[in-house]
Amino acid sequence: MRNLDIPCDRKGEFEPQVAKKYQNIITQDMEEKIISMYAKEMTTGDIESHMRELYDIEISDSTNSRITDKILPIVKEWQERPLEEIYAVVFMDAIYHVRHEGRIVKRAVYIAIGIDMNGHEDILGMYVGQNESAKFWLFILNGLKKRDVQNILIVCVDGLTGFPQVIEAVFPETEIQQCITHQIRNTTKFVSYKEIKLLMADLKKIYVAPIEEIA
Repeated sequence: MRNLDIPCDRKGEFEPQVAKKYQNIITQDMEEKIISMYAKEMTTGDIESHMRELYDIEISDSTNSRITDKILPIVKEWQERPLEEIYAVVFMDAIYHVRHEGRIVKRAVYIAIGIDMNGHEDILGMYVGQNESAKFWLFILNGLKKRDVQNILIVCVDGLTGFPQVIEAVFPETEIQQCITHQIRNTTKFVSYKEIKLLMADLKKIYVAPIEEIA
């Protein structure tokens, strides 16, 4: 904790930015700054160094952990929040190479993005695993059902082995559609580079067609 001596100008027009008026100790907004840096994937060591350089404040590991742990209940509340009963479309996929402790590491981050019946888009959940697997998607799908999701009209996924089966096990009436990007990627891998442009021009007509007969 560091006491501050805030100077006053004659007309009272000076507005300090780091420490606001009538703020006599820096710890009043220090926690918000630490949480913000933690959310930006700064390591606890980086946070300690940054606060030392910026404010000349020493922060112990226990203090840092106590502050950053405050976001855990907020994260848990978001992860377990109730969802809509019906979603028109849910996109499910995993991304790799995420930032962790200041380094880029290869981990699977499972993401479920839903579009409700009013057309509103929402991230239903994000989950971290070592590798993408149908078994872990089964865990996620069961979690969505526990959070009040009763039906999904269309689930858009990639070609992961076993994915359609686990979807049908939890939501048997859901129509499964392979992601257009993955469909195109699977198609173009059999075509030579010289013919890709011609093929893509034809594929575009198919995918933008309003009905199946025209496609």
